[in-house]
Amino acid sequence: MDTQHPSAPSRAHTRLADNKPPNQPPNRQSRSGPGGGLVHDHTRHTARFTVIGNHLAQHPELSLLAIGLATHIQSLPKGARVDIKTLTARFKEGATRIAAALRELEEQGYLRRERVRVPGGRIITRTTSCNQPGHSRSHDHDHDHDHDHSHSHVEDEPVRPAHAPRKNPEQKPPRKPLPAVPQPALRSPTLLQTATDLLADLRRTDPRLLLSACDTAHLAPGVAAWLERDLTPTAVRHALTGDLPNEPLRRPAAFLAHRLTAQLPPLPPFRAPAPPPLAQYEVTNCDGCERGFRGPRGSRCRDCREAAARGFRAETR
Repeated sequence: MDTQHPSAPSRAHTRLADNKPPNQPPNRQSRSGPGGGLVHDHTRHTARFTVIGNHLAQHPELSLLAIGLATHIQSLPKGARVDIKTLTARFKEGATRIAAALRELEEQGYLRRERVRVPGGRIITRTTSCNQPGHSRSHDHDHDHDHDHSHSHVEDEPVRPAHAPRKNPEQKPPRKPLPAVPQPALRSPTLLQTATDLLADLRRTDPRLLLSACDTAHLAPGVAAWLERDLTPTAVRHALTGDLPNEPLRRPAAFLAHRLTAQLPPLPPFRAPAPPPLAQYEVTNCDGCERGFRGPRGSRCRDCREAAARGFRAETR
């Protein structure tokens, strides 16, 4: 009873954590040797957990992205969306890498995707996640519903035809063409040049109306149609630049094309050409009788012309 044991602890070690047994040091070294190998610090889950088999977690052929994606899919509830668009919005990886990982899981049997026609006639894609490839749910009816071997996820998206080309996410959509503009009755080079100069000068009125050469060539016939309707370039410029919106113009050429079409004035009314003015002569003297009359210089008055005509007729008889 009087013998002392200096190696025995004087008191019990304080428990460091709820999940560690008493008298366990905080940093237990692995059996492989001091400072080497993996050390697990496990805590038993009691809620919100998913059982993942080592055949998936340590799969020799699947990529790390495919293993992580399969783990995420198996943790989702039934009916969750697992299409590429949803997964791309959820994770940092792009659509190409996620699509490749899904194909890996399909090849190894962890995913099954089939096309199903719903009662409304629309075709959808049904994705089935299998936590044990090769095992069917019919073999495991004794398991609880929360531990089923497969979960079905219905993706409410239309199926793309096999022959349809895939869209490149980096390809920008084509630019929408400009609206049509009125065309002049006569495409005079001088009139088109005047219209082009007017459009090129609009940026001096408002910097937002800076147009490219292609847009100017498209709008020039519309301005020419205005000019041939007896409008001055100043009037056309005022019609195009008046009452502009305060917000930035996203497509100034489309805005001007709309104004050229929507505010096109009518043709001027037809007016008969005025008759030429009567000639006004100064008073001059007749070469025959020296009387004054209005007429061209060096001519005769009416009386002398009539007398000369009577004498000519008498001589011819």
